[in-house]
This record gives sequence, C-alpha cells and structure tokens, in this order.
Amino acid sequence: MRTTRRLARANYAPPQQPAAQPPVSGGRRELYLWKMKFVLGIHPNALAYSMTTLGAGMMNSIFNFYYVKLFLNRYKISEVAFHQAQVVFMIWNAINDPLFGYIQDNSKFACCSRRQFSILYGAPLYALAFLLPWFPWKHYEEGDWLSGLHLIVALCAFDGLLTFVLLAQCALFAEISTRHESRLQLIKYNQVATLIGSTSILFCGLISDNMENFAYFQAFAVLVAALATACMCYTGKYSTSQYEQREVCTENANLENSDGALSWSSVISLTKQIMTEKNFLFFVTMNFFQVFHLAFCNNFMMIFADNLIPKDVLSSSIRSIMYGAGFICPQCLVLLSHASLKKFGYYRIILFSFYFEGVAAAVMFVLGPEHYYLLAFYLTTNMVIVQASFSLFNLPLADIVDADLIKHKRRSPLSSMVFGTNALFTKPAQSLAPMLVVTILNQFGYENLNNGVAQPDPSLFLGLHDAMFYLIGLVPLCIAVIQILTWTPFSIQNSHVTAVR
Repeated sequence: MRTTRRLARANYAPPQQPAAQPPVSGGRRELYLWKMKFVLGIHPNALAYSMTTLGAGMMNSIFNFYYVKLFLNRYKISEVAFHQAQVVFMIWNAINDPLFGYIQDNSKFACCSRRQFSILYGAPLYALAFLLPWFPWKHYEEGDWLSGLHLIVALCAFDGLLTFVLLAQCALFAEISTRHESRLQLIKYNQVATLIGSTSILFCGLISDNMENFAYFQAFAVLVAALATACMCYTGKYSTSQYEQREVCTENANLENSDGALSWSSVISLTKQIMTEKNFLFFVTMNFFQVFHLAFCNNFMMIFADNLIPKDVLSSSIRSIMYGAGFICPQCLVLLSHASLKKFGYYRIILFSFYFEGVAAAVMFVLGPEHYYLLAFYLTTNMVIVQASFSLFNLPLADIVDADLIKHKRRSPLSSMVFGTNALFTKPAQSLAPMLVVTILNQFGYENLNNGVAQPDPSLFLGLHDAMFYLIGLVPLCIAVIQILTWTPFSIQNSHVTAVR
C-alpha cells in the first residue's frame, strides 16, 4: 500500500495552469507572455487589463476637469443651454449603461459579446469623441445656441463610447478571476495605470498654463488621444478571462438558440433579478452620492480655488501641481493601502473614508475660508479621498456579480448587466452635480463675474465667495452622513478572508 502511494507520488505531476490565451493565439504571443511573466516578473493579464485604465485615465481626467470651465468661460454658453445639455446628457447617460450592458452580455456579434473586441474596436472612436469639445465649431458669441448643441454632442458621444469600452473592461474585472487575491492584484496594476494616466492633468496644466494657451491645450489633447488609443488596443489584443474558453466552446450553440435573446421581457426579467438584491440597492444608493461628490470635485475644484484663493498666495505653477495632485495622489493612496485591503477588506476601508470626509468637512467649515493654505490642502485632500475610495468600487460590484451567479445558477456571470444597471442609477449624478452647483453660483452673480463685468459689486463678490465656501463645506459633510447610513448595512463584508467561491 505504501509502495503504491510512493509510486503514485513519484509519477504524479501537479497539473500546470494553462497559459493565458489572448483572443487570437500564436507562437510569438505565447513567447511574449512567457517572457513578461517569468523573465520580467510582470503578470501579463493584469498588465493588459490595466492598459485600458491608463488610456481612459488620461482622457477622462482632462475631459472631466476642463469641459465645464471651457464651455462656461471660453465658449460663453448660457445657463439655459448648459442645463439643457446636462438634462439630455443625464437621460442618455442613464440609458446607455444598461443598454450596452445587456447587448454585451447577450449579443450575437463578437465585437459586442467579447470583452476584448469591444475594447479593441471601441478605442479609436472613444479617442475621437474625447477630442470633440476642444475644437469649437465656429467662433462662439456669448449665449450662442450652437455652443449648447456642441456641448450636447460632446457629452453624449464621449459618454457613449466611454460606456461601451469601460463597461467591457469592468466585466473583465469580474471575469478574469473570482479570487480576492487576484482581484487585489488587478486593483494594484489598475492604480499604477491610473496614477500614470492622471499625470495628464499635471502636464496639461503646465504645458497649456491651465488652458490659457488654448492652442497648446488642443495639441496636447490630440497627443493624449493617440496614446490612449494605443493603450486600449493593447488590452483588446492581450487580455483574457476565465470564461473565455467556455464562451468560445458555446458560441455556435448560442447563435442557434438566441432568437429572443434581446427581447424586452428578458431585459426586464434580468434587471429585476439584479435589483431585488439588498446589497445591490445599498451599494447603488451609496455610489450615487459618491459619483455626485466626485463630479462636484472634478468640475469645480479649479473654479473654487481660483475664486477663493488669491493668485498672489498660490502661483499658476503651484496651482497646476495642486490640481495634478488631486488626480495623482488617489492612486498612490490606494497602492499604499494594498496591505490594509488584504487585512481589513474594502468594506471597512470605504467606511473609514466616509468618516474621514465628514470630519474634514466639518473642521474646514468651522475654521472658515481665510486660511488659504489650509483651504488648498482641504480641497486637494477631499478630492484625493473621494477618488481613492471610488477606485475600490469594482470590488463590491464584482462580489455582487459572484453572488448573483451563484443565487440564480447562471452558466456565466451577467457582469456587464450588473455594472450597467448600477450605472443606470448612479450616472445621472454626473449631470445633477454641475447643474445644481451652476444654478446656486449664478444666484450669487457667478454668471456676471464669468462674463467679465468690469467692476462687479463688491457685496455680490463676497456673497459669491461665501456661497462657494458653504458648498465645499456642507456638500461633502451631508454626503458623508448619507453614505455612512447606506453603506453600513452592506452585508458582503468579509470576502477578503473567504476562500475561492
């Protein structure tokens, strides 16, 4: 008996993990992946996944940070046209995520159903949409209706292509592996990519003097679009998921048996199943306010800093570094907290961030706006914490995808639909934040100040500054309280210590 066991052990070779196969296999590619993993010590699949984050990060940072100031200050868009564009964007923003999510999970066409192909083919169009706002269709006069149409087209085109590409990437996150360790590795690579990508804000500010030199700004935007396209195409060629082989094997069967795959009854049924999960509802509510807070920071940090902090206190170059830090430091923070994520899990880290935001906002509000350096530090820190915690949100969503897969005994996860349904309820916050803030600021004379009134009323000027300070103090405080109340009941709190599900 013992001899038999020894012979069995001697002849037994542990099963080797299959090499990660990209969408199109080949000898050179296999050799390249082997060199990446064993010679350079780089995980090829995580690197490929993170390259889309790098490309999207370069474009999204610039787009979200500059488009509001561009249309308000340079294109002189009217408040009515700005609100109309945001309403159209809000509707489209909410619809396209679940729509693309369902298409990507159920489509017959490989360019939609295969995550890698969605990224590969969508990348060039995504980059072109990014360039739309930076090139005016003509010289806009104040209140020109064409600037309003320009904003509508730019917002809807950019968000539509962003959704198509990044929804496929989000689905890849859930499908590459169900192991918490593997997902943390993806987060780590992702944050390094985001860190590099977010430097586009810093370099853009330094090169264009914070958009004062618009020709330099346009040239830099074209360069960023080209680099981003190359990065995302890398993901499309080299990434893979654990469900890919299953998808290839069953592709023909799905084509034969999918006559009613895209029926409205199927959409409603699957969406209802997702939305009946309590954890999903808790997460979506919390995430709505996170998206609102993030849009609030991205769109108005520069405007608040320019108006509340005198230019003789912070020079233009220091402001550029400050704005860049708001996008770069979150990634550094997440990378530094990698060990804490393993030990405490994302649930406790996210909850702690809400408490920190609330306390910081309360302290700043009590101290007042006269402490300029402290105010600059607070604006930057608040943006860093909000962005850093938001960077972890793929982890709870991936756990929700896993729970849905097990509960409904699906053959493959509805990753895109879960991420898309989440976006259906959270994306409107991206429009609500600028609409609400612009309306409040214009009540205190921001529109007149923005339009270059030679001698604004000093009392109106002070009232505007007070309104801005109340916004940067009370908005984060109220949001933090709501998020603590909605995130606390979330029950998937210990996935970091759970074995492979």
